[in-house]
Amino acid sequence: MVSVTMKELLEAGVHFGHQVRRWNPKMKEYIFGERNGIYIIDLQKTQRMFREAIAFVTNLIAEDKGKTVLFVGTKRQAQDAIREEAEKCGQYFVNQRWLGGLLTNFQTVQKSIKRLKDLESMQTDGRYEKMTKKERIKLDRERESLNKNLSGIKAMNRLPDAVFIIDVKKEEIAVAEANRLGIPIVAVVDTNCSPEGIDYVIPGNDDALRAVRLFASRIADAIVEGNQIATEGGVVAAEPSEDTGEGTTDEGAAGGAIASELTSENQNGSVSDGQAQSAAVTAPEAETATESAPDESTESVVAAS
Repeated sequence: MVSVTMKELLEAGVHFGHQVRRWNPKMKEYIFGERNGIYIIDLQKTQRMFREAIAFVTNLIAEDKGKTVLFVGTKRQAQDAIREEAEKCGQYFVNQRWLGGLLTNFQTVQKSIKRLKDLESMQTDGRYEKMTKKERIKLDRERESLNKNLSGIKAMNRLPDAVFIIDVKKEEIAVAEANRLGIPIVAVVDTNCSPEGIDYVIPGNDDALRAVRLFASRIADAIVEGNQIATEGGVVAAEPSEDTGEGTTDEGAAGGAIASELTSENQNGSVSDGQAQSAAVTAPEAETATESAPDESTESVVAAS
């Protein structure tokens, strides 16, 4: 079963939220505390909810191998990770710009995809050679524009069965369209976003490169595992409950140990696991994150590094 440890979450900087003044009150239940003007996300809730999202994706694909998941992440930090992980698991992706109506007006989008395929076939069947140079340049520009926005969904001939989104604030149109069509949404939600309309919320840093890649890679691994289960005809193992005491096993202990190590240089004496998580953001790190983050899109990138 694909899973994620507290150590991986800490090392990726998933617990770093946005500045206090940019928070969304609807994310209050997922916030552990505040330190040096930056909100700290409760990693225990993140780990539990991330595992639930992974289990959902695995079950979805295991039920029917033909089911698909659309990866969406158009912000600069997420573009490469979204493309690579989607290609790894053989799914579709949108990493440049979300075209309005991509889901709700899919028939029209299919016409653009058909046009792109037609332009590509013109290069191979000799029709290009019969055109003038000016006509070829015009068609090349059209093809490049279409390919930039549609390359990740070129083979998608029907609506996806689920959508995985990085940064629901930036991809609010994608969220609205998926909600309108009843398509389940798995999304990474930062402290400046609203969790409303998200079926499987993953509270976490959606700006740091390592955090984005961790989220995308685990979802991709869940899809790969679901395909294997569907091929072998096996049964998906049930995710152990966090309330039965299993949440405080070796993974929880490892997470607390990592958090304690991160704060041992800056604090004297022993601290509890919860305090260690909050104190994991040291003053120099928080100052660096604040100074190096003039806008919302890059607030947490430096902090996670």
